[in-house]
Amino acid sequence: MARYTGPVCRICRREGIKLYLKGDRCYTDKCALARRNYAPGQHGQNNKKLTNYGIQLREKQKVRKYYGVLEGQFAEAFKTADKMAGKTGDNLLKLMELRFDNVIYRLGFASSRPEARQLVVHGHFTVNGKKADIPSMTLQVGDVIKVKEKSQSSDKFKTLMENHKKTAPQWLQVEPENFTGRLIAEPVKEDIEIPIEEHLIVELYSK
Repeated sequence: MARYTGPVCRICRREGIKLYLKGDRCYTDKCALARRNYAPGQHGQNNKKLTNYGIQLREKQKVRKYYGVLEGQFAEAFKTADKMAGKTGDNLLKLMELRFDNVIYRLGFASSRPEARQLVVHGHFTVNGKKADIPSMTLQVGDVIKVKEKSQSSDKFKTLMENHKKTAPQWLQVEPENFTGRLIAEPVKEDIEIPIEEHLIVELYSK
């Protein structure tokens, strides 16, 4: 399945919740969901009651789109989470939070997850001093993320760091002045920006 490249505000409207896919715009009155709080399309304002399967599917789609993960990637992440010790739902969310592109966004080194993914692919970061350009890479506690020296002088990163306002979650430590971030603990569900009922996703994949 190819990655969705259409208007991302339609995704938030479809899921009925802000997924913060357009960075700063999502926090303003220009947010499409704030102006049109109903699903896109001709029948978007029809309140159709969902079945149990439909509720489970929408929860899975919401989380998948929130992190910008393809269907196959999400299914593989679930298989990995299911094999880990502990609750599968908690493990799945932990794996999503530990994705390299998500960590870049959470550190405030990008204004949105789509932008973070693009910056990673373009090779603007190192992890533990080594080149890293795979957005789906799973980071670990102790990893040090840094903007490459060559990239630090770009207008993009200068502006980002000068205007750095994003508060990193407790499991991350950020030093904007040094273009550096550290993973100091494992992520917890409480730090996620949107409400997630992960048990619905587990139920969906367990059918």
